[in-house]
Amino acid sequence: MFNNLQNPSLFPITGLQIVGNICLALLCGLAIAWLYRQTYKGPGYPAAFVNSLVLLTMITAVVILTIGSNLARAFGLVGAMSIIRFRTAVKDTQDIIYIFFALAVGMASGSGAYTIAVVGTVCVGTVIYVFSKVGTTGAHKQEYLLEVSYSGNGDGTPTYIPIFRRYCRSHHVINTRSAGEDDERLEIAYYVRLRDKQESDRFVRELRRSKGVNQVNLYFDEEQF
Repeated sequence: MFNNLQNPSLFPITGLQIVGNICLALLCGLAIAWLYRQTYKGPGYPAAFVNSLVLLTMITAVVILTIGSNLARAFGLVGAMSIIRFRTAVKDTQDIIYIFFALAVGMASGSGAYTIAVVGTVCVGTVIYVFSKVGTTGAHKQEYLLEVSYSGNGDGTPTYIPIFRRYCRSHHVINTRSAGEDDERLEIAYYVRLRDKQESDRFVRELRRSKGVNQVNLYFDEEQF
């Protein structure tokens, strides 16, 4: 039985089938990428990640075509992949879902399960799209992460608080730590909700001009001001 599974000649595949499987993976990958563009809620568009979804679907199909029903190839691929280290952190859970989505569709395409690949893409894609519209998943993020380096010199209330009141609907401290040996310089992290997101640049500029403020960083997902 094991020898039969190792013999690729028992499961012949033509060049036309290979091209067909890869083309189906390409079409499904493009559909997944389009869906990601429609449901992504952040301000910075991750074009590299979208392109990677298409390529990931196609590459997975090629991997499945290469393995076929050969157990030796399957174990060899596991060994080869184990030496590859992926250092890019995935910050959003939704991105992980899309990665697994692309992998699953690529596996179906590569194995010749055309119906599973097409129906799976349509069904799962429809659910993701509906969830993104009704707010079940992919909720629109309203808060920014603000980091302020401040030298208070024992003056009590920070000088930049009036600026918060002008530009922010709400703000609250999430972390405070000492950044200097004399305990006078503090690094304070806030969650802030801006009144107008178009005013974020002006908000940061006024904070930087405030007395005692050494550095200001404003983050929204992967964007920094």
